[in-house]
Amino acid sequence: MIEIGKYQILKILRKTSVGLYLGDESGEDILLPNKYCPEKYNLEEEIEVFVYRDNMERKIATNLTPKILLHEFALLQVTTVDTVGAFMDWGLEKELLVPFKEQRQRMVEGRWYVVYMDIDTKTDRLYASNKIEKRLDNKILTVKEGDSVDLLVFHKTDLGFSVIINNIHKGLIYNNDVFKVLNIGDKLTGYIKKIREENKIDVSIRPAGYSNYNNTNSNIIYNKLVENNGVLALGDKSAPEDIYSYLGISKKEFKKAIGALYKDKKIKISPKEIRLI
Repeated sequence: MIEIGKYQILKILRKTSVGLYLGDESGEDILLPNKYCPEKYNLEEEIEVFVYRDNMERKIATNLTPKILLHEFALLQVTTVDTVGAFMDWGLEKELLVPFKEQRQRMVEGRWYVVYMDIDTKTDRLYASNKIEKRLDNKILTVKEGDSVDLLVFHKTDLGFSVIINNIHKGLIYNNDVFKVLNIGDKLTGYIKKIREENKIDVSIRPAGYSNYNNTNSNIIYNKLVENNGVLALGDKSAPEDIYSYLGISKKEFKKAIGALYKDKKIKISPKEIRLI
């Protein structure tokens, strides 16, 4: 059976006046409308498409890229609110419904919300929910301390930012571990800092081994390295104006700061580059 809400690899079965019909091994076929058809193709060729239901509730294929997939989370914008719920832009022609019963608070047109896409097993229709926490599971953890993980920020609290870990678990980045501006919906790489009682997870956006240097400039450079996948195109031989333009510090201050990082065995220094070890 061809499932909706997912990418599928389907075979081109036949061409018609309205588009290409695609099918799978089960014998089911669906339409890829003309506007989504590739310019060049061969019958029996396999192509990847996204499948959902159109305004007539028929399964249909598209080559458009959705902003969310089944059983995943994403930040989406509400376009309209009517008598059945809120409708969100998810990149496809038919908008995604968030029924009133799946809204943590009544949604407002024009605002953005982190939602989860699910499927109604009775009607086989996709819908979204912003009751995020009931979709997260910390009973059985798939991560351990020190692991690098994917994060999605979904809520600001007095303690810090609640995050979705690897599309499965809930974690928290404490305020004292936040060294850059975070916004709801941000996707970033994080690290499992500590797993506490009842499987509560503390998350850091600094890798393990981070040191809080007394030299403010060392902290600035270290954080920039983390943000840039461990590499900065600045080194011993870089021009003073390049250093100031990027970091806002003098070359003398820069050399003192990277010296502290080098002494602590955190970086490698090259004439035009520094790298995290």
